[in-house]
Amino acid sequence: MRSRALRRGADEKLRSSLVPQSAVEMGVPCRIGDYTDFYTGIFHATNVGKLFRPDNPLLPNYKWVPIGYHGRASSIIASSQPIKRPSGQFKLPDQDAPSFGPTRRLDYELELGIFVGIPNALGDPVSIERAEDHVFGLVLLDDWTARDVQTWEYQPLGPFLSKSFATTVSPWIVTLEALAPFRVPFKRAEGDPQPLPYLDSAANRELGGFDISLEVALQTKAMREAGAPPQRLMSSNFRDSYWTIAQLVAHHTVNGCNLQAGDLLGSGTQSGPDPGQGGSLLELTLGGKQPLRLKSGETRAFLEDGDTVILRAHCARDGFRRIGFGECRGTVMPAALPARA
Repeated sequence: MRSRALRRGADEKLRSSLVPQSAVEMGVPCRIGDYTDFYTGIFHATNVGKLFRPDNPLLPNYKWVPIGYHGRASSIIASSQPIKRPSGQFKLPDQDAPSFGPTRRLDYELELGIFVGIPNALGDPVSIERAEDHVFGLVLLDDWTARDVQTWEYQPLGPFLSKSFATTVSPWIVTLEALAPFRVPFKRAEGDPQPLPYLDSAANRELGGFDISLEVALQTKAMREAGAPPQRLMSSNFRDSYWTIAQLVAHHTVNGCNLQAGDLLGSGTQSGPDPGQGGSLLELTLGGKQPLRLKSGETRAFLEDGDTVILRAHCARDGFRRIGFGECRGTVMPAALPARA
């Protein structure tokens, strides 16, 4: 009944009660109890690995196990909320000791977020055959990252302050049922190892992937003031993910970990196979060595204050309605340094 009221030609009395999306402050789509971020984008992992390990970009376990880390749920925010530039500790190449201050290498990461709908009991793993039954749906996710802080802190235990300052999600969840027409086979490249049995099933091989078009756009402060639209920086597709949604859930729970309704899983950065399809500035600028030249005449190695990053996604297929995801947008604000006593 409600959906019929929103169709073209619906009663104007009903239509007049609608509020423009631009006039509404969005919130996160549910209460998020816990957050795990995975690393399923093999092209992102390869691109980043080449920057630091040119001869061996992928670590030996990458093609065998879905890599993830425990993120911070309390700093997950909805689209359009501002992003304060984080401060932290980092070590400059020409210095013997680390420094403290606002990050100089603020970046975005293009990801999808996976919301858990049905929990599993502590000690009870979820089989890959049942894994998608526990998933409610997907959102866009921007995994903001302070690259200089990350480089200094991530060994030996992984990301901490470089990630926990903010994670942005789009404001509504697209269910797996709505995405059913856009399923695609899950295939490994010839010569790559096949998943271990607990990460493999006939259904996952046949239709475990999703054809979701992704893109990132950037609007600088100068562009906004001049009335210029955001500039698209890249596009990619979730079908290129190295691990499927079902595999992430199965792996997360295989040790008996109990996922809860409302838990969020990040997909990892979704870069594409071609040059210029990097899902982060770190990739697009080769670690900041080759800044992007924008149509406005500005350049960007990493994000500056006033920059707005916009993630978008959609699914399209002949004979089916186009499915759009809500925008995932954030504007960088100046750092707020801790007050001294």
